[in-house]
Amino acid sequence: MNWPDLIGELDAWRDEGRTASLWWRDDDAVAPTPALDRLAGLAGEHAVTVGLAVIPALAQPALAAWIGSAPVEVLPHGWQHRNHAGPGEKKAELAGHRQADAVVAELAQGLRRLGEIAGDRLRPVLVPPWNRIGRDLRPALPRLGFRGLSTFGPRPAVEPSPGLRQVNCHVDVVDWRGGRGFVGCDRALASVIAHLAARRARSVDSAEPTGLLTHHAVHEESTWTFLARFMERTRRHPAVRWLAPGEALLR
Repeated sequence: MNWPDLIGELDAWRDEGRTASLWWRDDDAVAPTPALDRLAGLAGEHAVTVGLAVIPALAQPALAAWIGSAPVEVLPHGWQHRNHAGPGEKKAELAGHRQADAVVAELAQGLRRLGEIAGDRLRPVLVPPWNRIGRDLRPALPRLGFRGLSTFGPRPAVEPSPGLRQVNCHVDVVDWRGGRGFVGCDRALASVIAHLAARRARSVDSAEPTGLLTHHAVHEESTWTFLARFMERTRRHPAVRWLAPGEALLR
């Protein structure tokens, strides 16, 4: 897949009179860094608001001032991004490896702490570390004040629990199994096009915006180059609408 393939898919949306909604989530923020500045600069240049998933227990006070001047909305990223899975299991912080009461208390504390740091930029949408969360925890989230949940892959339902709206990401630009570098233009675009085409065909939930997932701290130069080109091409296409995280997740 390459750029003409993406434009062809977007043209199909335009020809059908439909809008291809997109949104952007970036994970693992804890403090202002040059990479985070670069992320904000890229988003600001293209007038896109990023859903910044911040790790509450590790968030530094200096992040508060940075958030106030950046094109971001803040999403709680678990509690401390700590793996509690056993040997041979997939990594997870929130997937049933501990007593639910202890996990719920941490999530409540994290939501409060990010409220102090992010103020009105906070969006009560939980982003589970490693995109995994136990089913038993989901019903508790609205009681804590969460209104949304974001993991990875096409959502199976709009509301995984009453009062909780799910909007996921579908395109990860980092090759976690291949050295944590860029997945490459072909693979990244193939993921974008696959989800857009499935939405258009209604083989997945067509109302779920296509989510771009990034991790600013591990991006190499080719990743930044791809993101700049992706923003440029999508922002100027008439069928595309970039949604702010709150608009995508809480509407």
